[in-house]
Amino acid sequence: MKPANQILSGYGTTIFTVMSALAVEHKSVNLGQGFPDGNGPDDVRRVAAEALENPPNQYPPMMGVPELRQAVAAHNKRFYGLDVDWQTEVMVTSGATEALADCLLAWLNPGDEVVLLEPLYDSYLPIIRLAGAVPRLVRLTPPDWRLPRDEVAAAFGPKTKLLLLNSPMNPTGKVFDDDELAFLAGLCVQHDVVAVCDEVYEHLTFDGRRHRPLMTFPGMRERSLRIGSAGKTFSLTGWKIGYVTGAAPVLGVVAKAHQFVTFTSAPNLQRAVAYGLGKDDGYFNGLSAELAAKRDRLRAGLEAIGFATASCEGTYFINADFRPLGFNGDDEAFCRYITEHAGVTAVPVSAFYSDGAIRHLARFCFCKDDATLDEALARLKAHFRK
Repeated sequence: MKPANQILSGYGTTIFTVMSALAVEHKSVNLGQGFPDGNGPDDVRRVAAEALENPPNQYPPMMGVPELRQAVAAHNKRFYGLDVDWQTEVMVTSGATEALADCLLAWLNPGDEVVLLEPLYDSYLPIIRLAGAVPRLVRLTPPDWRLPRDEVAAAFGPKTKLLLLNSPMNPTGKVFDDDELAFLAGLCVQHDVVAVCDEVYEHLTFDGRRHRPLMTFPGMRERSLRIGSAGKTFSLTGWKIGYVTGAAPVLGVVAKAHQFVTFTSAPNLQRAVAYGLGKDDGYFNGLSAELAAKRDRLRAGLEAIGFATASCEGTYFINADFRPLGFNGDDEAFCRYITEHAGVTAVPVSAFYSDGAIRHLARFCFCKDDATLDEALARLKAHFRK
């Protein structure tokens, strides 16, 4: 048999699947993969159920049902002051990962370069390489995840086509501030670069931090693609409803990729997400406050056990340095060890770096019930106090 695609065949199973399978095998408390324990807002699920029972359930428009595209446009105006034409500047996708693939495949040609900040979500590099493009990686390091401006500026050049920015950032929990974003925007304008902005955690920010889209900075409205996710905003990760906002000439190219990838997404879920985006401020503020409390609960427990935690300003995740516990192996060995021997699963942070150079951190997910977090902490405490 002739060989399969050389790019994809070189990748193994994602670390999230590997660790979740290990957690099931050992009946471990799974704080590895980032999905909430809850079932999402009752009213949003009710709208989805009602929409399923009422026609139409056939192909919705390729760009998404009008209700959701209008709601995304209104959401952009409400939270960020962006005036968006829902008919030409909003597209619905089957999750944010599809949106990322559409944006990258639409805009990249072989030999183009993409500037990325690592650690990074695991789908970025395979898609870029499938397009024949070249990643230019700039490393952020714990515990403060400072933006290394000289290295970022040096990564931009005449072949740079895209900046791929994730803020709030998985797995670091970093929320880029206005000064950092202005710096990145300036580089995009200077080098005539399109910014693909993975903003799925936009409403999951803590300690008074507020997410600001790169699209809102001078010169960026016409060169940004802003990706959002209902899965993160409504704790419904299985729904896989994403949405992309961008100026019509920029988004139009992305729509051509979308039509050959999934073409469209479940109409009843789209209509429910449209309803959800119109929920009052209490919902969005409550979501971030609830998650901040869970972060604090897990962080305090980890530090009491002896971990050293890195900063976390948003997302579902906190990173913990396990070296103070006296463990001598790397992060993969540590995450496997605590799964097998303590009954708690985390994800090794080296999986988010291209060369696996940072090998002393474990990423723990805190979007879980308090009882789940407490059980995980109790197990870790009991094991490391032996």
